[in-house]
Amino acid sequence: MTTERAHIDFPSRIGVWWASDSWAMPDAQAVARDIEAMGYGSLFLPETVGKECLTESAAFLAATDRLVVGTGIANIHVRIPSAAETGARTLTALYPGRFVLGLGVSHGPLVERGMGGTYQKPLATMRSYLERMAAVPEMIEPGSRAPKLLAALGPKMIELSGSLADGAHPYLVLPSATHTTREILGPDKWIVSEQAVVVGGDDAEQLRRAHDHLNVYSGLPNYRNSWLRQGFEESDLVRGGSERLARALVGMGSVDDAAAAVRAHLDAGADHVVVQVLGDTPVSDPRPSLRTLAAALGL
Repeated sequence: MTTERAHIDFPSRIGVWWASDSWAMPDAQAVARDIEAMGYGSLFLPETVGKECLTESAAFLAATDRLVVGTGIANIHVRIPSAAETGARTLTALYPGRFVLGLGVSHGPLVERGMGGTYQKPLATMRSYLERMAAVPEMIEPGSRAPKLLAALGPKMIELSGSLADGAHPYLVLPSATHTTREILGPDKWIVSEQAVVVGGDDAEQLRRAHDHLNVYSGLPNYRNSWLRQGFEESDLVRGGSERLARALVGMGSVDDAAAAVRAHLDAGADHVVVQVLGDTPVSDPRPSLRTLAAALGL
């Protein structure tokens, strides 16, 4: 396992996780500028069936001055390893310290039914992908290797995130899982944990948003297995998650309660936490909740 820490210039220890697929890019860039102005240190974005995340990252980097932009995650089934490596190097050369390449194996149903691909042996697939990325000649954007984080939930993928990458991007996990990730990786690797929160609304509305958020994830084996490892039971894995699962994974209650859920990952060993605010719908403007939360976090 390498010990040299990759360079990332996070302006603050708390960032944002936001899916902007349904937004026109000029409007999404305005959101990114507002996120930066609020004091958040990053914007992480997914890649599922919407926009291509490296192009999207370039647009967000161009629209902002200091904001770190990360992929949470770039789906390795979307592009060949050399394209992922050279694209990430290009962004790093243009915006040193401001781009993070999060990589993940995605999920069987999405890859096979949604993309027509083949999903098998996730650990071996990721290992081979990273090795092929590392083999790209140094002459291409020399000195501009992008930091790489893996969407690592299980212990073996977490170990791989330390040996062949620069750390992990845990998603939909308890602070205890962030702590376990830190124990496995040691002090010299990056951990950027995601935390979903609901800001505003009564308890019934907050719980509805949490269940809606968990609906798709609760049908995916990778997350179900992760939650079982974290101490939940099969009875918690109903579609949308049990109330116990929803309240444990989503920060809700007062805005101070939501802020405490974010800070808990920092206390557990995360270097940086990206907060995902759950709106009334998945396409809701995140900025009102993010402004309220930023004040509670002291950004």
